[in-house]
Parts: sequence; structure tokens; C-alpha cells
Amino acid sequence: MQIAKLLTFAVLTLNFTQMKKYFAELIGTFVLVLGGCGTAIFAGASVGFLGIAFAFGLTVVAMAYGIGSISGAHLNPAISVAVFCAGRMSAKDLAGYIVSQIIGGIIAACILAFVVAQFGGVRGTFAANGFGSDFFNFNNGGAGYHNLSAAGAFVIEAVLTFMFVLVVLGVTAKNATPGFAGLAIGLSLTLCHLIAIPLTNTSVNPARSISQALFSENPLALSQLWVFILAPVVGGIVAALVWRCLKNEDSN
Repeated sequence: MQIAKLLTFAVLTLNFTQMKKYFAELIGTFVLVLGGCGTAIFAGASVGFLGIAFAFGLTVVAMAYGIGSISGAHLNPAISVAVFCAGRMSAKDLAGYIVSQIIGGIIAACILAFVVAQFGGVRGTFAANGFGSDFFNFNNGGAGYHNLSAAGAFVIEAVLTFMFVLVVLGVTAKNATPGFAGLAIGLSLTLCHLIAIPLTNTSVNPARSISQALFSENPLALSQLWVFILAPVVGGIVAALVWRCLKNEDSN
């Protein structure tokens, strides 16, 4: 009862503007997971790694221009953590964004799992992130992937998230060239996927990883999930710290 009262109080204290931002983040992350992971699940064999990479990039471009004016279109807890560390977001909004992003990703994963069941498919690994031959050889799906260690997976995810988030912070700064943020962010995410799909299935986004691990039939998906939560957050924090050192006085 106490928990229910606390949750009710928290909801009532949110103003309408905040709720719109959180709902926009839920929708945006839903579209990201549905579009990117859906392409991997349903069309991956046809479009290959290149097509999957562009699917993730295109969803981010679409959402950046679609809801960017409402919430900033983070769609990713690592970005929200970085924005908070860069001094652009309150702790209250940070919590609201992360919860909304995770919920949006899970709803999209529910729909993907439902559709798979409707044509009698097998979820298998789903579009979960992982590393190592044991992960990718599950259900005979290891073609084109490398046998990466846990340390290698952590480093590549942290470094790529650092690169990605640094671009996000730069193109969304006050003195950035207007109108091109969505395109730059989408292309950066495409690049991250081109590099890391054969290594980890590319996360750089804890909400995307959580959603797929929950529905994956691969027994390693949940046990390896910590890498795809911690590494992107670390990469995002480092990007924020570097940005604060590099930014001009009139940037934010």
C-alpha cells in the first residue's frame, strides 16, 4: 500500500510538460526497437548486417525529427545519463526518461514476440546482445560473428557509445548548426552498428538490450546483459566529461 501511495504521489507531482516528454521517449524508444530489432528478426537474413545497421540509423533519424522538439529524442538511457552529466537535465527527468525508454523498448519487444508466434516462428536469440561463440552458436546462428571475450565486448560497447554520445552532445549544443542533428545522430548510430554487429549485435543502448534479453530464448542473453547496461552508461559518462572539457563557453 505504501508503494502504491508513493507511486500515485509521484505521478501527481509531474506536470503535463514532463509527462509529454516521458511519453515521447516511450514512443521513440518503441519505434527504435520495433524498427531496428524488427528488421534484424524478420529481415536480417535478407538485408544482412548493412541493412540492419541502416534500419537502426533510420529509426533514430525519423524519431529525432518527429519528437526531438518535445523530449530531445534520447531514446537511450546512456544518452540521458550523459545529458544529465553534461548539466542539461535534472535528476527527476533523468529517472523519468530512463523508465519511459525501458518501458517503450519492452512494449516493442512484446509485439515482436507476438508476431513471431503468429507465423509459428522460434524466437531463438531474438535480437539480443551477447558475445562469444557459445552465445552466437545458439540455435545454429553463429555465421558472420566473431568469438569476442567479455572484456572485448565491454570495451567496444563503451568506446562506440562514447563516440555516439559525443556526437549527440555536439550536434544538440546551443551553437550547433541547426537542422542537421537528426541526420548526424542517425548516421553515427549506423556506423556503430556497422562496426559492432559482428561482435555483439551492437547495443550502445541499455533499453534496447533489456527489451530483447527478456524475450530471448538464448540462456546467455540475461547473464551477459550486465555488459550492455554498464558499458554504454560508462561510455556515455566519459563522453559527457570530455564534452564539458571541450565545449565553448556559449555551448551547452
